[in-house]
Amino acid sequence: MTEAAERGTTVVSDRAVRKIAGRTAGEVASASGSTGAGSATVRGRRADVGVKVTLPFPAPLPEAARLIQEHVTRRTGELTGLHVSVARVHVTGLLPAPAAEGPATTTAVGDPGATHRGAGSSGSRTPLRWWSQRRLPTALLALAAATACGVLAVDMFRVHVAHRPAASWRADTVRWLERHGPDTPVVGIAAGALALLGFLMIALAVSPGRRGLLTLTSPDAHLLAAMDRTAIALVVRDAVGDVPGISTVRVRVRRRRVVVRAQLAFGDGAIVRRDIQVAAHGVLDGCCLRRPLRLRVKVQESRHQKGRVTDAP
Repeated sequence: MTEAAERGTTVVSDRAVRKIAGRTAGEVASASGSTGAGSATVRGRRADVGVKVTLPFPAPLPEAARLIQEHVTRRTGELTGLHVSVARVHVTGLLPAPAAEGPATTTAVGDPGATHRGAGSSGSRTPLRWWSQRRLPTALLALAAATACGVLAVDMFRVHVAHRPAASWRADTVRWLERHGPDTPVVGIAAGALALLGFLMIALAVSPGRRGLLTLTSPDAHLLAAMDRTAIALVVRDAVGDVPGISTVRVRVRRRRVVVRAQLAFGDGAIVRRDIQVAAHGVLDGCCLRRPLRLRVKVQESRHQKGRVTDAP
């Protein structure tokens, strides 16, 4: 009988896992949706996957995100034989849902935000802000520290093991520090720069970041979801654009409120403003935001009418 070490090992590449995860995401998305390039990292028998999808709207956002997340995690594990952690789902865009598909389609589509693994729920445990992983600052700091420590370790090895003289840069640095004390302007400037860098690192550690993402309420304790402010602005603009009497619409979503500016083409400004409020509130309620946004509507009449602005909080 051939020993296990002689039979070899089956390795599933990151690229293969990424393609499989994308196909499984397409199984959940409806016919009007699509999938894009995702990500996958394989470490031994474990895999960390993420998928990007474009889905129809409107939809129950947290429920749809959970459906995609669970299906991608389960099916990718079955097809690859790897232990797949909870998949990350990033919905990059929305498409209008075909009217003929009816309510059945809206139960199988996702949200235009980012859904990641976490421990959130529909109660107070759902965070108000989406925390950033700070990958770029962490990578830069780790690279700088590793480079400095590596260069110093090599020089110490040359001195203590190979019995060679210390590198000129290290000897010159020591001599320069001996001649310059804390009262030297250059030393003061360097100390101030290091202190500023330290405060910056503390600020990055204690601040959430990702100001462009707004968290959503979720009925699942294992689902943490967020929605991009740009995506919220798009769906609000599409809903307001269907209101009769509107020619152009501009929507800006901030952290606490939504500002809608519309150009009135015809009709009564008060009635149009009320219709805009109803349409915008319907979309915002469907987004299931953890912190509801305040709505402000500005309706500007055309020149041939009165040229005045009707503002409503």
